[in-house]
Amino acid sequence: MKTKKIAAVLLTCIVAIGLMAGCGASNTNQSASNNDSQSTSTNQSGNEEADTNSENTTDTTENTSTGNGKTLVVYYSASGNTKDVAEKIAKITEADLFEVEPVEPYTDDDLDWTDDDSRVSREHDDESLRDVELVSTTVDNWDSYDTVYIGYPIWWGIAAWPVDNFVKENDFTGKTVIPFCTAATSGIGDSGNLLEEMTGTGDWKEGERFHGGASESDISSWIDSLGL
Repeated sequence: MKTKKIAAVLLTCIVAIGLMAGCGASNTNQSASNNDSQSTSTNQSGNEEADTNSENTTDTTENTSTGNGKTLVVYYSASGNTKDVAEKIAKITEADLFEVEPVEPYTDDDLDWTDDDSRVSREHDDESLRDVELVSTTVDNWDSYDTVYIGYPIWWGIAAWPVDNFVKENDFTGKTVIPFCTAATSGIGDSGNLLEEMTGTGDWKEGERFHGGASESDISSWIDSLGL
């Protein structure tokens, strides 16, 4: 009888020890599982952040562009008014300047349009005399310019003819061309269209007339309105 009791006690102890061992293993596995979950969560978060940073870097690269356009202001000035406007345009647009210069400069007497025998009057009456030889029609690095302003005084409703040979001698293909003029009362009229016909190249825009002493503010507003 005693032997049976002892056996029963031993069996109970063995079962209890087994149960305790099983609970310990279960707790250990659960803890390991929790640790794996935390590790996985940390790794996923790191990958997402890295991917996000990579996307931002790509976006920044794609949205960054380097401007390579250049602007030129070409002008012929008889009395200084057109030169003044041209220099202001160049200042506002950070452009280069090119002055159209006749080999034989016009004197004050030459420009006296009230004298029928003055140089401009004779050239006006006889178109064959308007072929004015220029010091140069060649602009350094011409092909690098994509925008060209062309300025001139208005003579008898058209562009002063010293600019004609400059326009005829240059290829404006691929360039945006903006004429401007100076005059006391006359508008720009068809002067820009006539110059465009002479060259047959370039994307010519509507021009603008300025009076002598035009303000930098007025010129800047006009340039802004072009939407270039």
